[in-house]
Amino acid sequence: MEKQFSAACERNRDPILQILREVFADRRHVLEIGSGTGQHAVHFAAHLPHLRWQTSDLPRNHSSIIAWQDEAGLPNVMPPLALDAGGDAWPAGPFDAVFSANTCHIMAWHEVEGMFAGIGRVLGRDGVLCIYGPFNYEGKFTSESNARFDTALKEQAPHMGIRDVEEVNRLAREQGLELQADHAMPANNRLLVWRRGRA
Repeated sequence: MEKQFSAACERNRDPILQILREVFADRRHVLEIGSGTGQHAVHFAAHLPHLRWQTSDLPRNHSSIIAWQDEAGLPNVMPPLALDAGGDAWPAGPFDAVFSANTCHIMAWHEVEGMFAGIGRVLGRDGVLCIYGPFNYEGKFTSESNARFDTALKEQAPHMGIRDVEEVNRLAREQGLELQADHAMPANNRLLVWRRGRA
C-alpha cells in the first residue's frame, strides 16, 4: 500500500485544527492513535510547528503515513510506531497530548477499553486527550445519518458501532481524565477534550 487519500480527512481537518490550535497551544509532544492515511498528521503538524507529532497505527497502514510524511518533508512529524490500540504494547511516553480521530466506532468495545488503558499509561500529568468522531448520547443517535452509519458499520463487522459518550467518558474518568469540552463538529461528529489532573 502506498499513499492513500481520505475525503473525510480532507473535509474535517480544518474544523479540527481550529480547536487543536487552542487546546494544543501549550503542548509539545503529541501521540496520534490511528494515523490512518497520514493526512491529519501532516496537516496539523504543518500548522502547529511547535508540536512534535508522533504518528502510530497498525503496520499495514505505515506505508501511506510515510508517503504523506515524505511528501510534506516536515521535521516535526515522526515516523509511525506500530501500535495496536487495544493491545498492551505501547510507547514509553510520557506524551503531554494524545489525539485520535474516527477510531472508537471501528474498534471492538474491549479494544476501546484497551485504548483508554494505554492512554492512561502514556499520558503525562496535566495531559490533554482529544478524540474526534460520532457519538451517541444516552443511547440515542444524534441524527438519522448517524443511525444509518451505525447500521452500515454493523453490517461490515458486528463489533463496530457508534459508542455512547457516557461510556467513553467513564473510561476516561477511570484514567484520571476530566471532560473539559464537547465540541459539535460538521457531519454530526464531536470533538471531545479531556484533561488529566496535575496530581
